[in-house]
Amino acid sequence: MDAAPALRFNPRPRIERVALPGAPPCLVVDEALADPQAWVDYAAAQRDQFEDRPINGFPGPELRLPEASLVALDTFFAEHARRELGARRTVRRYARLSMVAREPAQLLPWQTFCHTDQFERAAGQFVAASVLYLFRDPDLGGTAFYRPRRSERETASLVLASAKLTPGEFSQRSGIPLGYMTGSNDWFERIGAVPARFNRLILYSGNVFHTGDITAPERLSGDPRTGRLTLNGFFVCKRSLE
Repeated sequence: MDAAPALRFNPRPRIERVALPGAPPCLVVDEALADPQAWVDYAAAQRDQFEDRPINGFPGPELRLPEASLVALDTFFAEHARRELGARRTVRRYARLSMVAREPAQLLPWQTFCHTDQFERAAGQFVAASVLYLFRDPDLGGTAFYRPRRSERETASLVLASAKLTPGEFSQRSGIPLGYMTGSNDWFERIGAVPARFNRLILYSGNVFHTGDITAPERLSGDPRTGRLTLNGFFVCKRSLE
């Protein structure tokens, strides 16, 4: 495997905030990387190394990033986002290149609605997340945020059912159609969204329900040069004492 390029961030980022009712804001950084094309080229060169891991929530292949990239990403997160998202220290971190590539009919039940990030964590910890868009076609979709319309118990039952039922059974019982979620439904209300833009980084609390805003699935591709390539980061953090 070729060495990954350096993950070099803009030293003077301009950060915008998208308000999310009842939750920390989503932070948006345009022109995030000094050389985003180097990462597109790297992903294309490593295309055969991407692996589809259907056990998790992501609908497409992934490539885990090396430690040096994790350090750079976590450093940026700590300097510019961690405190605003309600965290005071990163306990564990993980990052990958990812591509949304599944056709709607191929989705597993839990990939047909929004989710929270469920990394293993101790009491007093939560997960923050980041997405860096590395594709130039905005129609491939940004990220949308939601809040439950039903009780915590009902929402938890929905998540549990999505892991046990077949796609057809789940769709029939829940009323959620088989396909990418693109707006509010009987279970979740859409509360915000960030459009995709090449070299745009977003950072947000993983406790907020979210999903890729895939409104044109026919444009998806398994080619890192033309498909919906992103760099996804996850940070298990201790909550702020404030």
